Amino acid sequence: MPLNINSHMQEDNSIPLFRLAFRPLFLFGTLFAVVAISWWVHFWLQPSGWLPYGGHIFWHAHEMLFGFGMAIVAGFLLTAVKAWTGVPTITGSLLALFFLLWLAGRILMSVDIGAPAWFIAVIDVSFMLIAAAAMGYPIVKVKQWRNLMFIPIMLAFASLNAISHWAVATNDFAFAMQALHTTVIVLVLIIAILGGRVIPAFTANGTGRQAKRNIQWLETVSIVSIIFCALIALTGFDNVPSILLLVASLIAAASNGYRFARWGIEYTISTPLLWSLHFSFIFIPLGFLMLALQSLGMVASISAALHCFTVGAMGGMILAMISRVTLGHTGRNLIPPKLLSVAYISIILATLIRVTLPAWLPEYYQMSIRISGILWVLAFVIYLFFYAPMLVTRRIDGRPG
Repeated sequence: MPLNINSHMQEDNSIPLFRLAFRPLFLFGTLFAVVAISWWVHFWLQPSGWLPYGGHIFWHAHEMLFGFGMAIVAGFLLTAVKAWTGVPTITGSLLALFFLLWLAGRILMSVDIGAPAWFIAVIDVSFMLIAAAAMGYPIVKVKQWRNLMFIPIMLAFASLNAISHWAVATNDFAFAMQALHTTVIVLVLIIAILGGRVIPAFTANGTGRQAKRNIQWLETVSIVSIIFCALIALTGFDNVPSILLLVASLIAAASNGYRFARWGIEYTISTPLLWSLHFSFIFIPLGFLMLALQSLGMVASISAALHCFTVGAMGGMILAMISRVTLGHTGRNLIPPKLLSVAYISIILATLIRVTLPAWLPEYYQMSIRISGILWVLAFVIYLFFYAPMLVTRRIDGRPG
């Protein structure tokens, strides 16, 4: 008997954890962020014989992007597309299998069980391909072409992941890192797109002040400049003329900084769910500014800019968004626990310490890893403490989801 996909998509499974994609992927994605960084800090300070797939540096970069980051992106988009289109996405048993595919990738990347490299790559890359298909189905069904752009972005993530695996298989570590650096910039791109939609709208709704209308040329320049920086990253930051990197990163910094300045951060200071979004986004123009400084030789390593993007923009925006989305999609008022402000501040401090100390005080490099790692773990442990019970139980308003 053929599998009826639509019946599975509409399945109202009795297990709340698998009712919508945000539930398992937010829960285990953040748990993975805690475990992975805790282990990374421990291993960095006390090296052992552990040798993950691709080596230590590759594992750390890959897993924070494709393990942690992609879990949250997939959980958010698969949940959002249901609200955007009104068409159910994967749930129940299909969602459980989708989650187990993600989990299998994390295990295979971290523990050598003798699996061939091609098998690990297939398992890992399949997660984003299936996510793209599951998101594309409702968008195409209702012809909501405005949101179709997320499908090529997700396919780009899958392609970059495949490239990174191919580079590992051919022992081309430099190209593997170029693929991961490009993934960072593409993640910045999706944050810039979504941030431009939700931050002004949420700020207007939360403060009662009318949002300023978008300036179309500014929106275009900000997005195109990030795409151009992604192409530079794929080529290799050190493989292009420094003037090209300088101009592209300065345009990206200025245009996204100008966008940010128009969104009204000054009205959000008393609302943690709002100022956390703003303070996370500011690390995008700051990251591109760090790229510009690196191109001028004023910052020793590209790592400072990359961690500005990953810890500050990615980590901060993820924490701000999942704490909001979880409340809304479990039927609760948008009032986070007071201690969550400590989590938001911890991410900001973790970014500042991880970026500034290695960039200008390299003698404190190991200390920066230790302190920023602890602050990162603290932030997501706070989230898990308050939000894990919400993710594994039914909505409090009795609605499905």
